[in-house]
Amino acid sequence: MTKPTALEQAFADICVMDGTLSQKLAAYSDRLTELNFPFAEAYDTLVARLIEGGIGETAPKVGEQMPLFALPSQAGRLVLLEELLADGAVVMSFNRGHWCPFCKIELTTIARYHNEIASHGAQVVSILPDRQKFVGKLRSDLAGRLKILTDIDNGYALSLGLVLWLGDRLKELMRGRGLHLDLIQGNDGWFVPLPATFVVARDGTVVSRHVDPEFRSRMDIDEIIAALRRA
Repeated sequence: MTKPTALEQAFADICVMDGTLSQKLAAYSDRLTELNFPFAEAYDTLVARLIEGGIGETAPKVGEQMPLFALPSQAGRLVLLEELLADGAVVMSFNRGHWCPFCKIELTTIARYHNEIASHGAQVVSILPDRQKFVGKLRSDLAGRLKILTDIDNGYALSLGLVLWLGDRLKELMRGRGLHLDLIQGNDGWFVPLPATFVVARDGTVVSRHVDPEFRSRMDIDEIIAALRRA
C-alpha cells in the first residue's frame, strides 16, 4: 500500500478533526502554504482576480427567488428544484468538483449534520460540473446523505453569475497532478463554479447565502442551521 503524502495525510486528519468548518478549511489552506505547495500561491492570485472582477455580485440575494433548475442525478433522471422544495427547505451548495479538497472538506462536514438538517425538514444538494461517472467516490464518502447533481457545462451556475475560469497556471498545476477537467466535465473550457451556498425556503425565497470570491471560505454549519430555523 502506497504511503500517503504529507498533504494527503493532512487532508485526512483535517476531515476528522474537531472544529468548525471554517477552522478545517483554514487549517488545510495553512498546510498548503506550510508545505510550499504551488497551489497556495496560484489560489491567492486567482482570488485577487475574482475580487477585482466582482464575481458573485449578481447572484440571488436574500429575499429574492432562487431561479429554478432541472439537473441530472447519477440515476439519470432530471431533478427539479420545485420538486425538492415541495418536501421542504433546500441547502444548495455549488462545488468545484469531486477533486477539490476544500469542497470535500465542506461536504463531508455537512454530511455529518445530516440528521440535524433533516430535523428542520431540509435537504442538501451539491451542484457541480463533473459528469456523474466521476462523482461515485464522492457519493460513497458522503454515505448518500445529500444529493449530487451535475450542472452540465456550468449552465445553471453561469445563469447565476457564479462561473470562473481557472487560468493557465492552475490548468498546468492540475494537469501535473493528473486532474484533467476536459475528461471530468466533458469540455476543455477549464471553468468551474464559484463555491457558494444558498439556503432556500420552501416558497423558493433565499433566506441566507454565502457568496465570496475567497472560495476557500464556506458557510459554516451553525449559519446553515440558523437559516433553516428562519426558513
